[in-house]
Amino acid sequence: MHVALTIAGSDPSGGAGLQADLKTFHANCVYGTSVVTLLTVQNTQTVDAIEMIGPDFVLAQLDAVLDDIPPTAAKTGALGNAAMIEAIAERAASFRFPLVVDPVMISKHRVPLLDDAAVDALGRLLLPHAFLVTPNRMEAARLTNTEVDDWESMEAAAKIIHAMGAENVLVKGGEIGTESVDLLYADSRLHRIGGERIHTENTHGSGCVLSAAITANLARNKPLLDAVEHAKRFIVEAIRTAPKLGKGLGPLNLIF
Repeated sequence: MHVALTIAGSDPSGGAGLQADLKTFHANCVYGTSVVTLLTVQNTQTVDAIEMIGPDFVLAQLDAVLDDIPPTAAKTGALGNAAMIEAIAERAASFRFPLVVDPVMISKHRVPLLDDAAVDALGRLLLPHAFLVTPNRMEAARLTNTEVDDWESMEAAAKIIHAMGAENVLVKGGEIGTESVDLLYADSRLHRIGGERIHTENTHGSGCVLSAAITANLARNKPLLDAVEHAKRFIVEAIRTAPKLGKGLGPLNLIF
């Protein structure tokens, strides 16, 4: 049995955060464990409140899991603030399994989830321990202080983020032409990861699901490119068959 760990925030509506991660792990045939970093009051329409959990308690959760059910891959999601990022980065220095960092900075509802100090800590402290980092174009732009709005700028941003310490970088490009195109920079090579472009508002948790699917496939010892391509196919189908739940940005289908 392969094991994947998520270190992330909680979404009570189940569409994003650690709930979506655990569902995605299960759908990709790995056993999921979780460490809760923050609590939210949210649904498909809004994020009304965020409550941070203390770093010491988060580390206690993490140590309990690592001591008993060590993962074969792990990911981070919403970490909330600089103190949390510093604490996780300190533990990540001793990880002997691949870590996927999803640099969650803003919710689908456009609610900020990281301030400037936390973004700085993410770049300085956590990225050097990342096997893969998965920013969207907005997150890549904030990490690199550059404009990221086309394929060439995605490539430049990926190289900058790699230079910050991340071993590999996946810049999620979103809609480019008739495709949803991502750029994987790995082993000093660029890979175009294309997929069907689907016009829908049912994308709540899509970033969490993609990074979780990659983590699950890494936990199953798939090579990085295979893991990313498999995850891309998975999320396209999850979006295409979204169940249209809720009154806002609906969650994906994670039970096909």
